[in-house]
Amino acid sequence: MTGLMVVFLFVSIALMRHALNERDKVKIERDKVKSIAVAYQQNQVAIYDALDKEFSNDLTKWNAQINKETLSFEFKSPDILFAKGSYELTEGFESVLGDFFPRYMQVLNQFKESINEVRIEGHTSSQWGDIEDQDEAYFNNMALSQARTRSVLSYIQSLEEIKSQRDWIRNHVAAVGLSSSKLILDDNGVEDSDKSRRVSFRVNTNADIQIRKIIEE
Repeated sequence: MTGLMVVFLFVSIALMRHALNERDKVKIERDKVKSIAVAYQQNQVAIYDALDKEFSNDLTKWNAQINKETLSFEFKSPDILFAKGSYELTEGFESVLGDFFPRYMQVLNQFKESINEVRIEGHTSSQWGDIEDQDEAYFNNMALSQARTRSVLSYIQSLEEIKSQRDWIRNHVAAVGLSSSKLILDDNGVEDSDKSRRVSFRVNTNADIQIRKIIEE
């Protein structure tokens, strides 16, 4: 009987030690995730502050804004960006991109190790001529928004000022057409067609990748 009690005691101690070890592992992983989340927030703020410092004097003349939460640099003047229904850049937008993008890359160079992707996002209104079928209009606008972001990417790749960074741009900059999936609504919840037509450059950091690695370990 005494022998069984001793065995039971050793088993209990082993189970307790295992539970404590597992608890410690969970705590360590939780602390790692927390530290990455804190670093992510600090990095987001640092990127935003750097972009704002570089471009604060240009935002009004370009009718642009920087979203602090999403790190999106958004150009909001549809008439300056493209002719209606066209994916060819206007001369005005080419001029803006020629000024904007080399300086944009100078800012991002400070944060490259934390950047997973830069997305050039194209947005349209929900309208397509006289077409009333929403699905048809959506997919027509999808093709248009994709063509527009490809035009933007092609143009910035051709800039002589970023020649030395083209490999990084190929690997990290994506052209994404979002059609009318993210419409801008007015105060009454009605689509604002003009404001919905826009192009943005959005920085995605790699914090989520780092957290996923911790979880998978």
